[in-house]
Amino acid sequence: MNPAIRRYWPQYTWSNVLAMAKNMKSQPKRCAEPFQGRLVVITGATSGVGFHTARKYASMGARVLMINRNEDKSERVRKELSDEFGASVDYIIADLAVLADIQRAGRYLADLQAPIDALIHNAGLHLTTRSETIDGLEVNFVLHYLSTFIITSMLLDKYRRDGTGRILFVGSEAYRFAAWGLDLDDLQWERRRYAGIKAYGAGKLAQLLSMHRFAAELAPHGVTVNAMHPGMVRTETGKDNGRLYRWYKKNLIDGRSMSPEVSAEALYYLGASSEPARTSDTFFHLTTEEELAPPARDLAAAEALWARTVELLHRKGVTA
Repeated sequence: MNPAIRRYWPQYTWSNVLAMAKNMKSQPKRCAEPFQGRLVVITGATSGVGFHTARKYASMGARVLMINRNEDKSERVRKELSDEFGASVDYIIADLAVLADIQRAGRYLADLQAPIDALIHNAGLHLTTRSETIDGLEVNFVLHYLSTFIITSMLLDKYRRDGTGRILFVGSEAYRFAAWGLDLDDLQWERRRYAGIKAYGAGKLAQLLSMHRFAAELAPHGVTVNAMHPGMVRTETGKDNGRLYRWYKKNLIDGRSMSPEVSAEALYYLGASSEPARTSDTFFHLTTEEELAPPARDLAAAEALWARTVELLHRKGVTA
């Protein structure tokens, strides 16, 4: 038997699965507390969950800093939110699948004088075929895990100095598709047959495992680190995939999905409400706390992944 199956199988319980199914019917808690003059940083904010989250924070008085790939779309969003809400909105142009851009964005944030009151790692995509970045790394792995790891690592000293802030990973229940954990010897999917949903799930699982270490690092400094599933929402994710996936998404997923505004309400609650202010190292389904599946609770795997990540970044000339 596969050692990973032998390790995790006894830890799985029906109650965990049933709790997830129950939470899929839940609605998020809402927060009416203002965010006036405070800074929120959101990645991937020109459409979908990121855009609606930027709108929500802007409507509550936040200063919004977006990290996006497309300058034209970023400028349209900046103008829309500034005109509608009178908000201070700015953006950084960076492709979070490119190591040089990730580092540049991280340095910009680290040099900010103001505290980052909420950092929302939202940028994402879903691919059905394996694709590599210009750095020779698998796209899912970089965008969903490595970019969040690098940026958060580059901000650790700032968070320690500022002594405030909330970090939110926009995760996914799809981490459960990595049911037997990560293959640390093949994080780039070079040896195995590529399966889009499993690669996506592996990236989200890696992100969750890093949450544990970041939360422990920042706990003494009053900074919280959490992850959340944004619900099944209608977004443009996967729009560049093949015809079969696009048909499946349009006819079987989108019709049952909710507006990304629901996710935005959850992300505002988690980033602004006084209720979860001290909660850290926790996974939320929207705003409901949910116990993680066994591979995502494996602290030994989290430490092993951290070491492999640092080693990989060193080989690529990245200091995080």
